[in-house]
Amino acid sequence: MAGLTMLAGVSAAHAERPLLPGVGPGDRRAPVDAAADPWRSVVRVQTNLAGRCTGALVGRRTVVTAGHCLFNPRTRRFLQASSLHVLFGYDRGEFTRHVTVARVATDPAYDPAAATPMLGGDWAVLTLAEPAPDQVPPLPVSVAPLRPGTPLMLGGYSQDRAQILMADSACRLLGESGGLLVHDCDATRGTSGGPLLVWTAGGGGANGIGADGIGANGGGWAVAGVGVAAGNAPVVRNFAVPSAHFAALLAKDTAAGQP
Repeated sequence: MAGLTMLAGVSAAHAERPLLPGVGPGDRRAPVDAAADPWRSVVRVQTNLAGRCTGALVGRRTVVTAGHCLFNPRTRRFLQASSLHVLFGYDRGEFTRHVTVARVATDPAYDPAAATPMLGGDWAVLTLAEPAPDQVPPLPVSVAPLRPGTPLMLGGYSQDRAQILMADSACRLLGESGGLLVHDCDATRGTSGGPLLVWTAGGGGANGIGADGIGANGGGWAVAGVGVAAGNAPVVRNFAVPSAHFAALLAKDTAAGQP
């Protein structure tokens, strides 16, 4: 539960594999300040089963993460909301706020236990039991199409450095495959659900959904997707579910008065 889903790239007999899936030999990940923008909007998602992943605040009471992070392989069911916890500002065992989860929504077509799970549905929307801290701004959600070469960032609580927030802030989009965004951001287990961030001139604007459902003014980092899978090949080729796959649910909740 503490990681990005692994996707086999090439066999071990034909390639040198990196130490960690999804991380190349020139690992660009570096510690970032969990209290600075946009990283203060990145959260740690924990379960009562000691599983952990990463998530992003996209509304005062809304967090997006990866669906497989919430799956119990023993029962072959998703965990109940009461089993989930969101930690803000997590750093070396300390955090600024602990918030429980009131409701969980996942893609009905996504079954992590299936022989070939539909990775495009590997997302989850968490409704928090109380609002996020006032000092933590929700990130807008961008559904604008991205061109190969678009600069990106991806951060999370990686398996090998689980106590601090690590990010690759110098990566790019490679393209799309099977309904997923393909990128070269260094990321490994534990970063699942972490926001794939893109700079937008309007902070979401007409092509995105802001925290209030109408987009933010001015430029800023927006959530283009959530990290879900790491390729195990010499050349880093990782995957994220595009925000467009869950943006409709966010918009529906906003229209219904959900925060």
